[in-house]
Amino acid sequence: MATVLFVCLQNAGRSQMSQALFQQAAGDTHTALSAGTTPAEHVHPEVLSVMRELDIDLTDRVPQLLTRELAEQADIVITMGCGDQCPYIPGTQYIDWDLPDPHGQPTDTVRAIRDQIATRTRSLLDQLNSLPHTD
Repeated sequence: MATVLFVCLQNAGRSQMSQALFQQAAGDTHTALSAGTTPAEHVHPEVLSVMRELDIDLTDRVPQLLTRELAEQADIVITMGCGDQCPYIPGTQYIDWDLPDPHGQPTDTVRAIRDQIATRTRSLLDQLNSLPHTD
């Protein structure tokens, strides 16, 4: 089982969608977390709307601050626009997803970002599931 930490600036858009889509696809085979370097007060309304289209309710999610302790829990850290603000944890794999910030974007744009994230999370999950298992 791998733990994946999705990180963006506000933990109110890309990282929240990534965590939810990854966890939905992974079930209980892997764990997803999310955080932001400068967390917002709540998940962006346009993100809530497009995720509801997939029957994923993020209204109870509270953006959280990225801490070194949180990053240390992760096997893989997926960054999205946070640059050098993410703490470096030796032995942790870092992957950067170049995705636009959905905040304030029209619904069609946010939907397209969500769909890109869904494709990337499924690909990541396929990679994780193809790794040899050690007991």
